[in-house]
Amino acid sequence: QEQLVESGGGQVQPGGSLRLSCVASLSTLENFPISWFRQAPGQEREGVSCISQSGLTQNYARFVKGRFTISKENAKNTVYLQMNVLKPEDPAVYHCATGPDACRDEWTYWGHGTQVTVSS
Repeated sequence: QEQLVESGGGQVQPGGSLRLSCVASLSTLENFPISWFRQAPGQEREGVSCISQSGLTQNYARFVKGRFTISKENAKNTVYLQMNVLKPEDPAVYHCATGPDACRDEWTYWGHGTQVTVSS
C-alpha cells in the first residue's frame, strides 16, 4: 500500500499562486510516476499533471499548461505542483497519485487531497 500525503492548499484570489506538496516514500518516487489530479464537487476527476520516475518528463493538461509546474525532490521525498495565475475554474480538491500508469490517468493509490479555493 503506497501512502501519499498532500499539503499546501488554501484560498487565494484570482491570479494568485499556491505550491502543493506531495510526500511519498523514496521507493515510490524512484519506481513510479507521480500524478496530480483534481476533483471539484459534482465533477469527474481530471488529470492535471504528471512527472516520470526520472523527473525528466512532465506532462500537463491543456487547461493548466503554462501556469502550473510539476517537479520532484527525491532528497525530500516530495513532488511539488507550483500553481500560478490561478483562475476561478481551478478550485477543487487536489490529489497526488501513483501507480504504473499514473501518467495515463490510471491511478492506483492516491492521498486524501488538499483543498484549493480561488475567490475574491
